[in-house]
Amino acid sequence: MQQHPLVAIVTRLGTFILVMIALSVMIFVLARVVPGDPARMALGPAATPEQVDALRLSMGLDQPLVVQYFDYIRKALHGDLGMSLVSQRPVTTDLASTVPATVELVLVSVIFMFLVAIPLGVITAHYRDRAFDHIGRVLSLTGVIIPSFLFAITLQLLAARYLNNWPIIGRIDHNLGWTGGPTGFLIVDGLLAGRFDVVASAFQHLALPAFALSMAGIGQITRITRSSMIENQRKDHVLTLQSFGVPERVIIFRYLLKLSSIAPLTIMGLEFASLIGNAFVIEMIFAWGGFASYGLNSILQKDLNAVTAVVLVAGLFFIIANLIVDILISIIDPRLRHKEAR
Repeated sequence: MQQHPLVAIVTRLGTFILVMIALSVMIFVLARVVPGDPARMALGPAATPEQVDALRLSMGLDQPLVVQYFDYIRKALHGDLGMSLVSQRPVTTDLASTVPATVELVLVSVIFMFLVAIPLGVITAHYRDRAFDHIGRVLSLTGVIIPSFLFAITLQLLAARYLNNWPIIGRIDHNLGWTGGPTGFLIVDGLLAGRFDVVASAFQHLALPAFALSMAGIGQITRITRSSMIENQRKDHVLTLQSFGVPERVIIFRYLLKLSSIAPLTIMGLEFASLIGNAFVIEMIFAWGGFASYGLNSILQKDLNAVTAVVLVAGLFFIIANLIVDILISIIDPRLRHKEAR
Protein backbone atom coordinates (compact mmCIF):
# COMPACT_ATOMS: atom_id res chain seq x y z
CA MET A 1 0.00 0.00 0.00
CA GLN A 2 1.41 3.40 -0.99
CA GLN A 3 1.25 6.24 1.52
CA HIS A 4 -0.25 9.46 0.20
CA PRO A 5 2.42 12.20 -0.11
CA LEU A 6 0.27 14.64 1.91
CA VAL A 7 0.03 12.17 4.79
CA ALA A 8 3.80 11.70 4.74
CA ILE A 9 4.35 15.47 4.82
CA VAL A 10 1.93 15.95 7.74
CA THR A 11 3.61 13.10 9.64
CA ARG A 12 7.04 14.66 9.15
CA LEU A 13 5.73 18.09 10.18
CA GLY A 14 4.42 16.60 13.42
CA THR A 15 7.79 15.02 14.11
CA PHE A 16 9.61 18.25 13.36
CA ILE A 17 7.33 20.24 15.70
CA LEU A 18 8.24 17.86 18.52
CA VAL A 19 11.93 18.31 17.64
CA MET A 20 11.56 22.11 17.80
CA ILE A 21 9.88 21.89 21.20
CA ALA A 22 12.67 19.68 22.52
CA LEU A 23 15.30 22.01 21.04
CA SER A 24 13.67 25.08 22.59
CA VAL A 25 13.60 23.44 26.03
CA MET A 26 17.21 22.32 25.77
CA ILE A 27 18.68 25.64 24.60
CA PHE A 28 16.53 27.65 27.02
CA VAL A 29 17.77 25.62 29.99
CA LEU A 30 21.42 25.59 28.83
CA ALA A 31 21.46 29.34 28.20
CA ARG A 32 20.37 29.96 31.79
CA VAL A 33 22.48 27.43 33.66
CA VAL A 34 25.79 28.40 32.00
CA PRO A 35 27.95 30.29 34.54
CA GLY A 36 27.82 34.07 34.30
CA ASP A 37 25.13 36.62 35.03
CA PRO A 38 23.67 37.99 31.76
CA ALA A 39 22.51 41.16 33.51
CA ARG A 40 25.98 41.84 34.93
CA MET A 41 27.64 41.12 31.56
CA ALA A 42 25.19 43.43 29.80
CA LEU A 43 25.74 46.35 32.18
CA GLY A 44 29.47 45.88 32.66
CA PRO A 45 31.65 45.80 35.77
CA ALA A 46 30.91 49.45 36.64
CA ALA A 47 27.19 48.82 37.23
CA THR A 48 25.89 48.91 40.80
CA PRO A 49 24.16 45.87 42.37
CA GLU A 50 20.89 47.80 42.33
CA GLN A 51 21.15 48.35 38.55
CA VAL A 52 21.95 44.66 37.99
CA ASP A 53 18.99 43.57 40.14
CA ALA A 54 16.69 45.94 38.26
CA LEU A 55 17.76 44.52 34.89
CA ARG A 56 17.41 40.94 36.13
CA LEU A 57 13.90 41.81 37.32
CA SER A 58 12.96 43.36 33.96
CA MET A 59 14.30 40.27 32.15
CA GLY A 60 12.29 37.96 34.40
CA LEU A 61 15.41 36.16 35.59
CA ASP A 62 14.06 36.18 39.16
CA GLN A 63 11.22 33.86 38.13
CA PRO A 64 11.37 30.04 38.26
CA LEU A 65 12.84 28.46 35.12
CA VAL A 66 9.52 26.90 34.07
CA VAL A 67 7.77 30.27 34.30
CA GLN A 68 10.57 31.90 32.29
CA TYR A 69 10.29 29.25 29.56
CA PHE A 70 6.54 29.49 29.04
CA ASP A 71 6.70 33.29 29.13
CA TYR A 72 9.42 33.19 26.44
CA ILE A 73 7.43 30.78 24.25
CA ARG A 74 4.27 32.88 24.61
CA LYS A 75 6.12 35.99 23.48
CA ALA A 76 8.00 34.12 20.71
CA LEU A 77 4.71 32.92 19.20
CA HIS A 78 3.74 36.60 18.90
CA GLY A 79 7.04 37.47 17.22
CA ASP A 80 8.75 38.85 20.33
CA LEU A 81 12.15 37.23 20.91
CA GLY A 82 13.21 39.78 23.49
CA MET A 83 15.81 42.54 23.46
CA SER A 84 19.45 41.99 22.66
CA LEU A 85 21.60 42.84 25.67
CA VAL A 86 24.46 43.92 23.39
CA SER A 87 22.84 45.85 20.53
CA GLN A 88 19.92 47.10 22.67
CA ARG A 89 17.59 46.35 19.79
CA PRO A 90 14.85 43.73 19.42
CA VAL A 91 16.38 40.38 18.51
CA THR A 92 13.91 40.08 15.63
CA THR A 93 15.37 43.30 14.17
CA ASP A 94 18.90 41.91 14.41
CA LEU A 95 17.81 38.62 12.81
CA ALA A 96 16.00 40.43 9.99
CA SER A 97 19.21 42.25 9.08
CA THR A 98 21.57 39.25 9.38
CA VAL A 99 19.65 36.11 8.37
CA PRO A 100 19.15 37.09 4.67
CA ALA A 101 22.90 37.70 4.26
CA THR A 102 23.82 34.22 5.49
CA VAL A 103 20.96 32.45 3.70
CA GLU A 104 21.94 34.11 0.41
CA LEU A 105 25.56 33.06 0.94
CA VAL A 106 24.61 29.48 1.79
CA LEU A 107 22.13 29.18 -1.11
CA VAL A 108 24.77 30.24 -3.62
CA SER A 109 27.21 27.79 -1.99
CA VAL A 110 24.72 24.95 -2.40
CA ILE A 111 24.19 25.94 -6.04
CA PHE A 112 27.97 25.76 -6.55
CA MET A 113 27.95 22.30 -4.94
CA PHE A 114 25.22 21.12 -7.28
CA LEU A 115 26.81 22.56 -10.44
CA VAL A 116 30.31 21.25 -9.67
CA ALA A 117 29.98 18.12 -7.52
CA ILE A 118 27.24 16.23 -9.36
CA PRO A 119 28.84 16.47 -12.85
CA LEU A 120 32.28 15.75 -11.39
CA GLY A 121 30.95 12.69 -9.58
CA VAL A 122 29.24 11.40 -12.73
CA ILE A 123 32.34 11.93 -14.87
CA THR A 124 34.72 10.28 -12.38
CA ALA A 125 32.38 7.29 -12.11
CA HIS A 126 32.15 7.02 -15.90
CA TYR A 127 35.96 7.12 -16.25
CA ARG A 128 36.53 4.86 -13.24
CA ASP A 129 40.17 3.99 -12.47
CA ARG A 130 41.42 6.18 -15.30
CA ALA A 131 43.40 9.40 -15.20
CA PHE A 132 40.37 11.70 -14.92
CA ASP A 133 38.99 9.60 -12.08
CA HIS A 134 42.26 9.83 -10.15
CA ILE A 135 42.41 13.61 -10.64
CA GLY A 136 38.78 13.99 -9.55
CA ARG A 137 39.33 11.90 -6.42
CA VAL A 138 42.39 13.95 -5.45
CA LEU A 139 40.44 17.20 -5.91
CA SER A 140 37.45 15.93 -3.92
CA LEU A 141 39.70 14.70 -1.10
CA THR A 142 41.47 18.06 -1.07
CA GLY A 143 38.15 19.83 -0.65
CA VAL A 144 37.24 17.63 2.31
CA ILE A 145 40.50 17.79 4.28
CA ILE A 146 41.49 21.45 3.80
CA PRO A 147 39.62 23.88 6.10
CA SER A 148 37.29 26.37 4.45
CA PHE A 149 39.07 29.36 6.02
CA LEU A 150 42.28 28.37 4.21
CA PHE A 151 40.41 28.33 0.89
CA ALA A 152 38.91 31.71 1.78
CA ILE A 153 42.25 33.36 2.53
CA THR A 154 43.85 31.81 -0.56
CA LEU A 155 41.04 33.07 -2.79
CA GLN A 156 41.37 36.54 -1.29
CA LEU A 157 45.10 36.61 -1.95
CA LEU A 158 44.70 35.35 -5.52
CA ALA A 159 41.96 37.88 -6.24
CA ALA A 160 44.01 40.73 -4.79
CA ARG A 161 47.05 39.67 -6.82
CA TYR A 162 45.49 38.85 -10.19
CA LEU A 163 42.01 40.45 -10.16
CA ASN A 164 42.64 44.01 -9.07
CA ASN A 165 39.03 45.16 -9.27
CA TRP A 166 37.45 42.05 -7.74
CA PRO A 167 35.89 42.74 -4.30
CA ILE A 168 37.20 40.64 -1.42
CA ILE A 169 35.15 41.98 1.54
CA GLY A 170 31.57 43.09 2.13
CA ARG A 171 28.32 42.32 0.33
CA ILE A 172 28.04 45.17 -2.18
CA ASP A 173 29.87 48.18 -3.58
CA HIS A 174 28.78 51.11 -1.39
CA ASN A 175 29.40 53.56 -4.23
CA LEU A 176 26.22 52.26 -5.89
CA GLY A 177 24.10 54.05 -3.29
CA TRP A 178 21.97 50.97 -2.62
CA THR A 179 19.80 51.39 0.50
CA GLY A 180 18.32 47.90 0.63
CA GLY A 181 15.20 46.10 -0.52
CA PRO A 182 12.21 44.23 0.90
CA THR A 183 13.74 40.75 1.12
CA GLY A 184 17.30 41.44 2.26
CA PHE A 185 18.63 39.19 -0.53
CA LEU A 186 20.70 41.57 -2.64
CA ILE A 187 20.40 39.65 -5.90
CA VAL A 188 16.62 39.29 -5.57
CA ASP A 189 16.11 42.90 -4.48
CA GLY A 190 18.31 44.14 -7.31
CA LEU A 191 16.26 42.19 -9.84
CA LEU A 192 12.99 43.44 -8.36
CA ALA A 193 14.22 47.04 -8.56
CA GLY A 194 15.66 46.61 -12.06
CA ARG A 195 19.11 47.48 -10.71
CA PHE A 196 21.33 45.11 -12.65
CA ASP A 197 24.41 46.94 -11.39
CA VAL A 198 23.39 45.90 -7.88
CA VAL A 199 22.88 42.31 -9.05
CA ALA A 200 26.31 42.22 -10.69
CA SER A 201 28.03 43.74 -7.65
CA ALA A 202 26.21 41.38 -5.26
CA PHE A 203 27.22 38.34 -7.30
CA GLN A 204 30.84 39.50 -7.48
CA HIS A 205 30.92 39.86 -3.70
CA LEU A 206 29.22 36.47 -3.27
CA ALA A 207 31.44 34.45 -5.58
CA LEU A 208 34.57 34.09 -3.44
CA PRO A 209 32.98 33.43 -0.01
CA ALA A 210 30.36 31.09 -1.50
CA PHE A 211 32.98 29.08 -3.38
CA ALA A 212 35.20 28.85 -0.28
CA LEU A 213 32.22 27.76 1.82
CA SER A 214 31.18 25.15 -0.72
CA MET A 215 34.54 23.41 -1.13
CA ALA A 216 34.07 20.84 1.63
CA GLY A 217 30.58 20.02 0.36
CA ILE A 218 31.82 19.73 -3.22
CA GLY A 219 34.45 17.20 -2.17
CA GLN A 220 32.02 15.17 -0.09
CA ILE A 221 29.17 15.16 -2.62
CA THR A 222 31.55 14.31 -5.48
CA ARG A 223 32.76 11.22 -3.62
CA ILE A 224 29.22 10.14 -2.69
CA THR A 225 27.90 10.68 -6.22
CA ARG A 226 30.78 8.66 -7.66
CA SER A 227 30.20 5.81 -5.20
CA SER A 228 26.45 5.76 -5.85
CA MET A 229 26.95 5.76 -9.62
CA ILE A 230 29.45 2.87 -9.46
CA GLU A 231 27.21 0.88 -7.13
CA ASN A 232 24.12 1.36 -9.29
CA GLN A 233 26.02 0.44 -12.45
CA ARG A 234 26.05 -3.14 -11.15
CA LYS A 235 22.26 -3.31 -10.75
CA ASP A 236 20.42 -5.86 -12.88
CA HIS A 237 18.22 -3.36 -14.70
CA VAL A 238 21.29 -1.31 -15.74
CA LEU A 239 23.07 -4.41 -17.02
CA THR A 240 19.90 -5.34 -18.91
CA LEU A 241 19.77 -1.92 -20.57
CA GLN A 242 23.42 -2.25 -21.56
CA SER A 243 22.79 -5.71 -23.01
CA PHE A 244 19.97 -4.28 -25.17
CA GLY A 245 22.36 -1.70 -26.58
CA VAL A 246 20.80 1.39 -24.98
CA PRO A 247 23.19 4.33 -25.48
CA GLU A 248 25.45 5.01 -22.52
CA ARG A 249 24.37 8.64 -22.15
CA VAL A 250 20.71 7.58 -21.94
CA ILE A 251 21.52 5.04 -19.24
CA ILE A 252 23.51 7.61 -17.25
CA PHE A 253 21.19 10.62 -17.42
CA ARG A 254 17.81 8.87 -17.53
CA TYR A 255 18.32 5.98 -15.13
CA LEU A 256 21.60 6.02 -13.24
CA LEU A 257 21.67 9.69 -12.29
CA LYS A 258 18.12 9.66 -10.94
CA LEU A 259 18.77 6.57 -8.86
CA SER A 260 22.14 7.86 -7.65
CA SER A 261 20.90 11.34 -6.68
CA ILE A 262 19.25 10.29 -3.40
CA ALA A 263 22.42 10.24 -1.30
CA PRO A 264 23.82 13.53 -2.75
CA LEU A 265 20.46 15.27 -2.19
CA THR A 266 20.45 14.14 1.42
CA ILE A 267 23.97 15.48 1.93
CA MET A 268 23.04 18.79 0.26
CA GLY A 269 20.14 19.22 2.66
CA LEU A 270 22.36 18.54 5.64
CA GLU A 271 25.06 20.85 4.24
CA PHE A 272 22.58 23.70 3.78
CA ALA A 273 21.35 23.39 7.35
CA SER A 274 24.80 23.04 8.89
CA LEU A 275 26.35 25.86 6.86
CA ILE A 276 23.74 28.27 8.25
CA GLY A 277 25.36 27.93 11.65
CA ASN A 278 28.93 27.15 10.61
CA ALA A 279 29.61 29.97 8.16
CA PHE A 280 30.96 32.31 10.83
CA VAL A 281 34.63 31.86 9.81
CA ILE A 282 33.90 32.75 6.18
CA GLU A 283 31.73 35.67 7.27
CA MET A 284 34.50 37.07 9.46
CA ILE A 285 37.16 36.70 6.76
CA PHE A 286 34.98 38.43 4.15
CA ALA A 287 33.38 40.93 6.59
CA TRP A 288 29.99 39.55 5.62
CA GLY A 289 27.99 40.59 8.69
CA GLY A 290 25.59 37.66 8.58
CA PHE A 291 23.64 35.44 10.92
CA ALA A 292 26.49 33.05 11.71
CA SER A 293 28.88 35.74 12.93
CA TYR A 294 26.01 37.39 14.84
CA GLY A 295 25.38 34.09 16.60
CA LEU A 296 29.05 33.64 17.49
CA ASN A 297 29.26 37.15 18.96
CA SER A 298 26.07 36.52 20.92
CA ILE A 299 27.54 33.37 22.45
CA LEU A 300 30.84 35.05 23.34
CA GLN A 301 29.03 37.94 25.03
CA LYS A 302 26.36 35.70 26.63
CA ASP A 303 23.58 37.69 25.01
CA LEU A 304 20.82 35.50 26.47
CA ASN A 305 17.89 36.33 24.19
CA ALA A 306 20.06 36.45 21.07
CA VAL A 307 21.69 33.06 21.79
CA THR A 308 18.31 31.38 22.29
CA ALA A 309 16.88 32.93 19.12
CA VAL A 310 19.95 32.05 17.04
CA VAL A 311 19.81 28.37 18.02
CA LEU A 312 16.05 28.19 17.40
CA VAL A 313 16.37 29.80 13.97
CA ALA A 314 19.27 27.51 13.05
CA GLY A 315 17.21 24.51 14.19
CA LEU A 316 14.27 25.74 12.13
CA PHE A 317 16.45 25.95 9.01
CA PHE A 318 17.74 22.44 9.68
CA ILE A 319 14.18 21.10 9.95
CA ILE A 320 12.98 22.92 6.83
CA ALA A 321 15.97 21.69 4.81
CA ASN A 322 15.40 18.10 5.91
CA LEU A 323 11.68 18.34 5.14
CA ILE A 324 12.38 19.59 1.61
CA VAL A 325 14.96 16.83 1.06
CA ASP A 326 12.54 14.17 2.34
CA ILE A 327 9.85 15.39 -0.04
CA LEU A 328 12.24 15.48 -3.02
CA ILE A 329 13.57 12.01 -2.27
CA SER A 330 10.07 10.56 -1.91
CA ILE A 331 9.21 12.05 -5.32
CA ILE A 332 12.37 10.66 -6.93
CA ASP A 333 12.09 7.22 -5.30
CA PRO A 334 8.46 6.16 -4.66
CA ARG A 335 9.74 2.97 -2.97
CA LEU A 336 10.32 5.01 0.18
CA ARG A 337 6.61 5.87 0.40
CA HIS A 338 5.80 2.17 0.14
CA LYS A 339 8.20 1.40 3.00
CA GLU A 340 6.69 4.12 5.19
CA ALA A 341 3.19 2.90 4.44
CA ARG A 342 4.13 -0.64 5.50
